[in-house]
Amino acid sequence: MINVAFVCLGNICRSPMAEIIFRDMVEKEGLASGFVITSFGTSDYEEGNPIYPPAQKCLAAHGLNGKHTARCLSLPDVINNDYILVMDSENLFDVLRLTGGKFGEKIFKLCSFTTSPRDVADPWYTRDFERTYFDVVDGCKSFLNYLKKTIL
Repeated sequence: MINVAFVCLGNICRSPMAEIIFRDMVEKEGLASGFVITSFGTSDYEEGNPIYPPAQKCLAAHGLNGKHTARCLSLPDVINNDYILVMDSENLFDVLRLTGGKFGEKIFKLCSFTTSPRDVADPWYTRDFERTYFDVVDGCKSFLNYLKKTIL
């Protein structure tokens, strides 16, 4: 079983989008039984809230749906996951601060697996949910290809 957690700031836009997109990808590959896929925020600002409606609308426009309730990342969450995939450099810093710099071997920026490493665009500020969607799809596809080459 491979445990994957996606992480952004509030856990209402990027990380739940990644969770839903990646879950769909592994299901289509027939690999769903080998994964536990979750998402978290580095803050508790949005804890208990559903996915942000414009993010949900963007996913639905691409044929994806899913329920989600925002949760704040804790140290046990980091310990209990094999991969912590953050959306940007600030999230990376926050997770490393939470862990005291430990567990770096399992903490990655999502788009570090792509041919053009970058932060995932934050639609909370850009309002461009499509750009975020395509960043997340690129990162998730690249991450899944990495797993298929190295583990699966």
